[in-house]
Amino acid sequence: MKILVLNAGSSSQKSCLYELNDVLPDRPLQPLWEAQIDWTHQQGIAELKVKTAKGDRLEEEFASDSRKDAISRMLETLWRGKTQTINDLKEIDIVGHRVVHGGEDYQQSTLISPEVKQAIARLSVFAPVHNPVNLEGIEVLEKTLGNVPQVAVFDTAFHAQLPPAAFVYPGPYEWLENGIRRYGFHGISHQYCSRRAAQILNRDLAHLRLISCHLGNGCSLAAIRGGWSVDTTMGFTPLDGLMMGSRSGAIDPGIIIHLLKRGDLTSEKLDNILNRNSGLKGISGVSSDMRQIGEAIAQSNQRAQLALDIYIHRLRAGIGAMLASLGGLDALIFTAGVGENSAVVRAAACEAFGFMDLKLDGEKNQHSPVDEDIAAVDSAARILVIHTQEDWEIARECWKLYSHLP
Repeated sequence: MKILVLNAGSSSQKSCLYELNDVLPDRPLQPLWEAQIDWTHQQGIAELKVKTAKGDRLEEEFASDSRKDAISRMLETLWRGKTQTINDLKEIDIVGHRVVHGGEDYQQSTLISPEVKQAIARLSVFAPVHNPVNLEGIEVLEKTLGNVPQVAVFDTAFHAQLPPAAFVYPGPYEWLENGIRRYGFHGISHQYCSRRAAQILNRDLAHLRLISCHLGNGCSLAAIRGGWSVDTTMGFTPLDGLMMGSRSGAIDPGIIIHLLKRGDLTSEKLDNILNRNSGLKGISGVSSDMRQIGEAIAQSNQRAQLALDIYIHRLRAGIGAMLASLGGLDALIFTAGVGENSAVVRAAACEAFGFMDLKLDGEKNQHSPVDEDIAAVDSAARILVIHTQEDWEIARECWKLYSHLP
């Protein structure tokens, strides 16, 4: 069975092809083909990188005004040119898509139908940075592959078992009746990391209390008990919670009221401010990328230092909130771009919890750990760095659904 996965982010588009047999392996397989498009470095320029299991590689840049056209160009490298991996599109059995917002109706992975597409479009108002690009990928594959089954794997699904006290907002009850509630996101990543943590620790996931810190361009925490999220920092939209690359995270809603009263601020301008020009980027004035923040700090840039300080302060506060929801901790997980690669962020986050005997092994933390326990021997809880593999988690969901197709 060949499974094609599309994973669209706010600033990138990833895709890969897996080949599985009748038995689902415990550990991720190496994809036959992997590709990624990055739009972050130059305005209007897409950077495409492709590699295959055979060792073939392709890197190129091209002008990109249309995400759909860029996705089509990326997918062409799967069946054409030096990175060709399949001979015929008919070899693809099923396609899986990461879809950020599934609302209340979609609490598990679902075969895509016209109704599901309509729901994804309707829910774009709640995830304006993500759902539209998820839908674009679905439509490109419909045009390219015809009737090949496609699956929506929802980021919100992992949080479907949040208790009402965690998901109901303290506004008018009518909000809840109209679907305004905490949904939570990054669920695919949190789900993968919780399963991988149980493997690393050789423990039963059902008996673990975990805090998963997904720290990338978008950031969220999940308190995980019994293999399910019981609390999380993102909310009604992916804008809530931690400070992020270009998103503000949680702010006093009175700020919005204050700004609106000043006159010419539209909802579109607010969306642009809060989703694209806040967070690390807004405070530092340098970048939304933690690596560039670090470089600016090394050059004594005070705004970059302030951005990092706020980021750490809010991360610590969020971890503390998740601890309260769990009533204890077996392991703290760091994952995604910043979580996996920033020893500074990991150390600063853990330092605040020395009072509960959470102890980091400083040497292990510095040596680019991957799927490793970096806690000191006598730490009260384990500290794991896990390379998140959302694409593999999506492929697993596709395998399970395909196995039950008529």
